[in-house]
Amino acid sequence: MPLSSAPLEAVALVSNWWDEINDSTRWQDGIFFTLCAAYALVSSVALVLLFSLSSFFMLSIQLIRIELRVPEYGWTTQKVFHLMNFIVNGVRAIVFGLHKLIFVMHPKVLTLVLLDLPGLLFFSTYTLLVLFWAEIYHQARSLPTDKLRIFYVSVNASVYFIQVCIWIYLWIDDNSVVEFIGKIFIAVVSFIAALGFLLYGGRLFFMLRRFPIESKGRRKKLHEVGSVTAICFTCFLIRCFVVVLSAFDTDASLDVLDHPVLNFIYYLVVEILPSALVLYILRKLPPRRISAQYHPIR
Repeated sequence: MPLSSAPLEAVALVSNWWDEINDSTRWQDGIFFTLCAAYALVSSVALVLLFSLSSFFMLSIQLIRIELRVPEYGWTTQKVFHLMNFIVNGVRAIVFGLHKLIFVMHPKVLTLVLLDLPGLLFFSTYTLLVLFWAEIYHQARSLPTDKLRIFYVSVNASVYFIQVCIWIYLWIDDNSVVEFIGKIFIAVVSFIAALGFLLYGGRLFFMLRRFPIESKGRRKKLHEVGSVTAICFTCFLIRCFVVVLSAFDTDASLDVLDHPVLNFIYYLVVEILPSALVLYILRKLPPRRISAQYHPIR
């Protein structure tokens, strides 16, 4: 009897621990404030490319550093990427800092907007890398690139339009079926992002592998593209799986106040760690330009 009941007692102990944390106001505050601090840190890193909590005021400094290095580029992909990371993580930090107000808003659609909108901005931010890699790949293959940016803008505009329509419907009629459709839609968007990284990240990675072995730049870019592709593909795929799970199982819901542990694990895995790792990998500033003449890559 003691041996047979041991596993059941262990399960009961874990279940009680989980329920105790989820039902504790102190644990909820601690976990959500921890998420707030983590997002604030990543938001700062996005601006100054240094791990510092006190770097919010250095937004202009980071952008000026890049602008002085390559002034003729204007707003490059790198600048937009850093700025959008700052916005996404900054909004998340504010949302979790005000979690006591956010999770109890009425109507419930307001909570969904404040939780889902940063996720859509995260999608736009990181698919910007897919666009950048697609342009590089098409240029290297002598393929047309003029429609890639139009396609990127069209896809993002369609995603935001559909999501806004879902929010408006939920505002008018808080329908559980439409809320379910909204979660499935977020999962589909995340799956599309994962496929984008797999497609163009994989293509660019294998193209770089065919460069000369002795090329130092080839090794760095190979590591950069491979690492970012693996990180972003994994995080969007996990997001897709968890959102689908939460659509079918209310115990896995992420838009309630009494699931702090689940929220912490989810946002840590799909946003905080990926953002921190990608910002670290892409921390290098553009090289100084010696000549204004364009030199195509052979």
